[in-house]
Amino acid sequence: MNIKQEFKYLLYLLGAFALIWFYPLESSVQQAALLEGFFMLQEYVHDHTLTCLIPALFIAGGIAAFVSQASVIKYFAGGVSRYISYSVASVSGTVLAVCSCTVLPLFSGIYRRGAGLGPAVAFLYSGPAINVLAIVLTARILGWELGVTRFIVSIVFAALIGLLMEKIFPAQPVQTATIAGERERPLWQDALFFASMIGVLLSATWQRPESFGDLYALIFEWKWWLTAIFLALTVAVAFRFFNGEERTGWMRETFEFTKLIVPYLFIGVLSRAGFSGVPAKARA
Repeated sequence: MNIKQEFKYLLYLLGAFALIWFYPLESSVQQAALLEGFFMLQEYVHDHTLTCLIPALFIAGGIAAFVSQASVIKYFAGGVSRYISYSVASVSGTVLAVCSCTVLPLFSGIYRRGAGLGPAVAFLYSGPAINVLAIVLTARILGWELGVTRFIVSIVFAALIGLLMEKIFPAQPVQTATIAGERERPLWQDALFFASMIGVLLSATWQRPESFGDLYALIFEWKWWLTAIFLALTVAVAFRFFNGEERTGWMRETFEFTKLIVPYLFIGVLSRAGFSGVPAKARA
C-alpha cells in the first residue's frame, strides 16, 4: 500500500465532504451560480472539446510517443543555455492556434519528454498569447501597436514566469515516456505527422470572420473539408510510417494525458461560476 497516495485520496475525500457540507445551497444566488457553472461546463464541452481539446490531447500523445527525447533536451533541458531554451520556448506557440485549456496537454507532452520546468512553463504561458490568430485579431481590432505590444510583452512575461517557477521549484528528474520499439525515422515523416494534426487543430478552430471575400473567410467556408482532409492525412501517415506497437504507444500516451488533464479541466470550468456567487444568465 502506498501510504502517501492513500493519504492524498483521503484529503480529496475530506475536501469534497467539507465542500458539500458548507456550500450554501439555501441561498438563491448560490443556487443560480451553481446552475451557471453547469451551463458553462456544457458550453465548454459543446464548443471546445471536439475541436480543441481532443486534437491537442492527440498531439500531446504524439509528442510523448514519437518526439525524440534528445531533440527536446537539446533546446529545453536545464543544461542548455537559458537564452536558447527560453527564447525557443517563448515563441514556439506562435504556430499553434490554441487557447489556455488546449495548451495544457502540449505543455505536459514536452515536459514529460525532458523539458525543464522553466522553459515548459514559458511555453505554457506564451502559447495562447502569441499564436498567429491571436496576434492578427488583436492587431486588426485594436490596432497594430497593441498587436506588437502584446507579442513582445507576452514573450517577456513568459520568460520571467518560467524563470520564477524554476527558482521556486528546483529541478527534479523528469520521468519520461518510454515507448517499446522506438526507432529512428526520417525527420520529414515526423514533421508530416505533426503538421497534419496541427492542421486538424487549426482548421477545426477557425473562427467566423467579420466580413467575407478574403482568404480568411474562404478558409472558414472550407474549414470542415480541410479538417477532414488533415484528419485523413493523419490516419494515413500513422498507418504508413508507424508500426502497430508505435501506434499503440501513441494511444496509450494520449489516454494518460486524458486521465491526467480532463477531470481537473472540467472541475475548473464548473467551479469558475459555481463558487463565484454570480447569478445564472438568462437563457432561452
